[in-house]
Amino acid sequence: MRHLIAAVGLVSVMFGGRASAQNTIDTVPRTPHQEKVWERKQRVNDLIRREEEGVLAYNKQWAFGIKLATDGYGLSFEEGWMRSLRWTNILQFELNEKKSPKEYKVSVSDNPFTDGTPFIYGKQNYFYQFKIGFGQQYMFGGKGNKNGVAVSGIYAGGLSLGLLRPYYVQTEDSTGQLVNIKYTQQDSAQFLGNVYGGTGLGTGWSELKIKPGLHAKLALRFDYGRYNELLSAIEVGVNAEYYFNQVPMMVLAQNHAFFLNSYVTILFGKRK
Repeated sequence: MRHLIAAVGLVSVMFGGRASAQNTIDTVPRTPHQEKVWERKQRVNDLIRREEEGVLAYNKQWAFGIKLATDGYGLSFEEGWMRSLRWTNILQFELNEKKSPKEYKVSVSDNPFTDGTPFIYGKQNYFYQFKIGFGQQYMFGGKGNKNGVAVSGIYAGGLSLGLLRPYYVQTEDSTGQLVNIKYTQQDSAQFLGNVYGGTGLGTGWSELKIKPGLHAKLALRFDYGRYNELLSAIEVGVNAEYYFNQVPMMVLAQNHAFFLNSYVTILFGKRK
């Protein structure tokens, strides 16, 4: 019995000493430098705990994207600022090329005086887009663990600067010389008829025309990155665009000012 009482007393002294030491540490005044060091350690410990639990926690993120849409393709860059464990503000930039669903290539190789470069029949203009948008990302669910997938919803919108570049084809003038022409009402028959081939990407850059507009999107993002400091994700969504004037892309197709498409983007980036 005496041994049991002694053992209980020893344990009480040990835990009491630790509690007293802890209380002493917590109550000892810290210098401003010591306070900053202590807060930094607390933040690091919290980040380690969240990463082990699969929680995405960061201040900023950057991501580059490769986009494939139902009417074109493009590249994107994104910067984000986390406002809470659920909400992140995002600023996005995109550079895309949009294509008409009426496009199809024609190959001309029966003329010995031309190289027979394939061309898109009836194409009037290339259509490029530079977009800038602001939005928010809301996290529906964290990863659960390092190997999990975080699911987020995204909405964003902003300005879209459309750029039209005239499409040139190679044809023959009245003297029999090969010339490069773009579509005009005067040359419409020649542009759509006696074509020997395309002219490649070197023409029309000095004749760019601006088409301003607006855009908005809704998307789901699936982040499968193993570590919180690396962003690896797939984004799927729908995108709507409205331009203040119709966009002439094809000669023999109806022109539109409103476009709606779906897309998939593969994203790679970093967090800190």
